[in-house]
Amino acid sequence: MDTRPSILFVIADDASWSHFGANGDPVAQTPHFDRVAREGALFTHAFCASPSCTPSRGGILTGQHIWRLGEGANLWSFWPNTAPIYTDLLAAAGYKIGHTGKGWAPGDFTKYGRKDNPAGPRFASFDAFLKTVADEAPFCFWFGSSNPHRTYETGVGRKRGKKLESVIVPPYLPDTPEVRSDLLDYHSELEDFDGELGTLLAALERTGRAQNTLVVVTSDNGFPFPHGKTNLYDAGTRMPLAVRWPERIKPGQKRNELVSHTDLAPTFLEAAGVLVPDTITGQSLLPLLTAGKKQKRDAVYFGRERHFVKARAGNLGYPARAVRTQDFLYIRNLAPDRWPAGDPPLFSDIDQANSINGSPSKQAMVESTDPRFAAWATTKRPAEELYDLKSDPHQLTNLAASQKHAKPLARLRTQLDETLKKTGDPRVSGKTDKEDFDRYPSFSGAGK
Repeated sequence: MDTRPSILFVIADDASWSHFGANGDPVAQTPHFDRVAREGALFTHAFCASPSCTPSRGGILTGQHIWRLGEGANLWSFWPNTAPIYTDLLAAAGYKIGHTGKGWAPGDFTKYGRKDNPAGPRFASFDAFLKTVADEAPFCFWFGSSNPHRTYETGVGRKRGKKLESVIVPPYLPDTPEVRSDLLDYHSELEDFDGELGTLLAALERTGRAQNTLVVVTSDNGFPFPHGKTNLYDAGTRMPLAVRWPERIKPGQKRNELVSHTDLAPTFLEAAGVLVPDTITGQSLLPLLTAGKKQKRDAVYFGRERHFVKARAGNLGYPARAVRTQDFLYIRNLAPDRWPAGDPPLFSDIDQANSINGSPSKQAMVESTDPRFAAWATTKRPAEELYDLKSDPHQLTNLAASQKHAKPLARLRTQLDETLKKTGDPRVSGKTDKEDFDRYPSFSGAGK
């Protein structure tokens, strides 16, 4: 009898950590996410590898920082097929692998010889996949939702009975009826994701597999609003993360440690008894969850390269790296002469419509008479940013020029330098931008 656990990985598309009931949101009704958190562990300080779909998912699959993934660090890229991924390693160990919905995407995974999406062979549904799994055989399944990615049905939140006055408008967005309604529409799609999760959990129970299945629920990057998705601020990088495994993980845990999406691959491999490759930069979460061991980590690291092509002249990206501790966020913008959200007037890195009218919140930001909203989202940024997270949880006041904060700035600057060098970031190897990530073509064709 094979006693190894099965693995169900459930990933939302563009959802920030704070917008789930278990994390304190007053609007979203997420009973199934909350249940996983209650019956297992809720991580309050989990971060993606990059606030952009393709590289974030690549970081999950490989357990590596995005700057180690070559062209896989860009959105709409070609899967480089150079790094081992947990799905292949589990398949080689006898696991049945599959996915439905959005796997590693958007991009082309076939250019360098892959037959199936790195997330696994595609199935019509989780139920269809389970029918192919032998009794008691372990499986690893990726469910990739398309919610709450834009576009939204305008006004759907209000149609579902949600009230404008109930939503929390973050301080970096204008507090207007249009923005409140946009946030309600986002919350409605978030609830649709939670409903999908409920269906998956019911399938585990119906098939008798719930007890020995490691369930992990998260998102790929932050919500698609100004200051969120594509940005290295918490709204773009801090992720919901709930983990349940009844046979091994004690329920009711609330974990405040700093963890990364790159930790998921080694967690899955360790749970399955598979050797973790040396190339992986993440750390397994199982010692935390099953043995209560202390984590030997005081920071997490993430970055970004090119999001949409044609967001800037020459199809250039916006290279940036960051280190996040419990107290500070330090961001290094490697090309401060570029516009962080894309060239004006479109600022097309913010939403997939590539136009101001693509998002009511983006439109409100551009039309606002308060210049701070544009400054927080679209205007050019200095080479260094430093934020005191205790006094400034939304990262609105850059302290990099503050003499009072010179010591933490110097410490984090050195810490980031050492990590980037140790992990082989080409951006610090002396090569020029044109010889690195900006030269890679885009699968969409616009960057070729």
